[in-house]
Amino acid sequence: MEKILIIGGDERMKAAREALETGFCVNTLGLYGGDCGDIEQSDVLLLPVPTTKDRETVYAPLSERKIRLDEIAEKAGGRLILCCNYMFEGKNCVDYGKLDGYSLLNAVPTAEGAIKLAIENTDFTLWQSRVLVIGFGRCGKVLADRLRALGARVTVSARKPSDFALCKASGLETANTGELCSVPLDYDIIFNTVDAGVIDRKALESCTARLMIDLSSKGGFSVDDALELGIKAFKAPGLPGVYAPRTAGKILAETVTELIHSHI
Repeated sequence: MEKILIIGGDERMKAAREALETGFCVNTLGLYGGDCGDIEQSDVLLLPVPTTKDRETVYAPLSERKIRLDEIAEKAGGRLILCCNYMFEGKNCVDYGKLDGYSLLNAVPTAEGAIKLAIENTDFTLWQSRVLVIGFGRCGKVLADRLRALGARVTVSARKPSDFALCKASGLETANTGELCSVPLDYDIIFNTVDAGVIDRKALESCTARLMIDLSSKGGFSVDDALELGIKAFKAPGLPGVYAPRTAGKILAETVTELIHSHI
């Protein structure tokens, strides 16, 4: 039976541990207070979502332990390392965050968390609201679908002709992401899923949105500028770990199981 060491992480990693224990021997390091799993006694190293926020240490919000990435690389040897949005160069490493199967399933708790935030931070219904979803990637697709099902008047901004065609076939209005700074942002709510600046301050000055939620890591607009201009706005990365850690953990466990069976 393969030995998995979970290093760091939040509540979703606890759920992943429970799910993985049905088929593997699982230990932890930096997930609980006082845990002391041994890298050199493990076959697989599972790092969290995200693996790191500072590019130096593992993301481990539930532990006071500081686990350095270079120390893991030094001890890992040829062991399989599973990471999210990070790679150990020269190691037997897989970035599961870039896998379509994982990302598509993980988009579901992200979308539901975003909708929960929208409901909690507005005094009107999503039904008949004018909503802009920026980006039509994995998360954008699921989010737009869920919003439309709730009766929102959804516009999706995209860049690819194939995305425009799919949006129209799905009953969604479209806008060009590259033109968002030059057209009126006449919406009630804006969700951004694009990891690049797409809305500048000038565009925000005429924006009618009552709420803007940025689901990206790097940011699609300045939250500070939006707040200065009287728009309720905030960044909301990592929603699966906040609103649906059990589901997110099970999704990760399924992905890990498939990766281990294909790599070991």
